[in-house]
Amino acid sequence: MTAPIVMDPLARDNAAEGALLREAGPVVAVELMGGVRGWAVTRHAEARELLTDQRLVKNAQHWAAYQRGEIPKSWPLIGLAVPGPSMVTTDGAEHRRLRAIVAQAFTPRRVELMRPKVEEVTAELLDRLAEAGPVVDLKTAFAFPLPMTVIGSLLGVPEADHAYVRELYERFFSSVAADVQATIAKLNAFVADLVAKRRAEPGDDLTSALLAADVEGGALTDAEAAATLRVIIAAGHETTVNLITNAVRALLAHPDQLELVRSGEVPWSAVVEESLRWTPPTSNFLFRFAIEDIKVGEVVIPEGEAVLVSYNAIGRDPAQHGITAELFDITREPARHLSFGHGPHVCPGAPLARLEATVALPALFERFPGLALAVEDGELRPNPSMVVNSLRELPVRL
Repeated sequence: MTAPIVMDPLARDNAAEGALLREAGPVVAVELMGGVRGWAVTRHAEARELLTDQRLVKNAQHWAAYQRGEIPKSWPLIGLAVPGPSMVTTDGAEHRRLRAIVAQAFTPRRVELMRPKVEEVTAELLDRLAEAGPVVDLKTAFAFPLPMTVIGSLLGVPEADHAYVRELYERFFSSVAADVQATIAKLNAFVADLVAKRRAEPGDDLTSALLAADVEGGALTDAEAAATLRVIIAAGHETTVNLITNAVRALLAHPDQLELVRSGEVPWSAVVEESLRWTPPTSNFLFRFAIEDIKVGEVVIPEGEAVLVSYNAIGRDPAQHGITAELFDITREPARHLSFGHGPHVCPGAPLARLEATVALPALFERFPGLALAVEDGELRPNPSMVVNSLRELPVRL
């Protein structure tokens, strides 16, 4: 058997690692930090098939190594691999029950009703940037507070808690953070407190609606509600933070592309979709588990083993995106990407992330037409995470 490809927990070059994985085959054996092994899906066509394959499930009770006690609770990504009962970790009827309420809140029509709020928050943040300049960390001052304020308003999370939530999730997604159980405990305590407060005093927010909803199969328990809130808060801000940050970085590195969109020749929606494809906000998604042997080409994923979806590799698959797949090109013919997932577990918050990015990006470049990196692109530091494709900061000169 071929030795597994050892993945970099520091995420120093996601594009190169994605290319290495993709070239090795559509499904390849990989080793994550701590010697944890699994399989990476690396190509578009195979990912579409496997993301709807009922032989791959989300429940870690089917992860043989975990059930044998070989995955320690101190493993840095344990909170993502085994996150508790929510729509992320269930399949079939139970998944539909837990997802139904959340999906209703993020339909394209309901998301469009959030546009005025997104525009208002964007304008306020741009005013603050102008006051703080000329050099700012765009991630901290703009890309983070926009989606966090919007999702916080939707869920009823006070603004005073936003920085605390960011700190917890950065540690939660880190591949090298110490004492992951302490971080998980703090996240659990935060969402449990939010659930308790809304149980006692319901408000006009999505958290209260989640708790009040009576879906087929029964209302959410406190544990299900808390796990669901963890997912919504994480997906509701982290994806968009990375989408905005990565899109700005790509445009500043490709001034010809920036000119095309600023002139109106290409729509901003094309920037969003190309950024999602070229630098997906989620680099690798953990985990699905094989409930029987699954043959993919010449490879067999054995029953009980873990499978991750490598969006880093899939987004630049030339079989889907052509021979220029490695290039950032907002003029390319639209081709479906998988950066928000596919099948029953496709991200329900995708319409909101797209709305926020298509509002934020043109507003940012209109307000600051001379926007430029304050450091060389090669000096930008990646966040040490195998899961989220992000930068520690994005210093820019307004």
